[in-house]
Amino acid sequence: MKKFFQKLVDFFKEVQGELKKISYPSKNETIGSTTVVIIFVIIVGFFLASVDSVLMRIVRLVIH
Repeated sequence: MKKFFQKLVDFFKEVQGELKKISYPSKNETIGSTTVVIIFVIIVGFFLASVDSVLMRIVRLVIH
């Protein structure tokens, strides 16, 4: 039982050490990355909407 608790303590010490190594992005980096993601999502959304529209027209032509 002692071994279990010692391993648990060692685990949390290692976790704490790893957490100290984390580097978070700056505010400007976060805003820049978010802007890129939003623009990419909008572009892909328009592309998928266009493809969907074209495919729907093709299906309607084939069915009628």
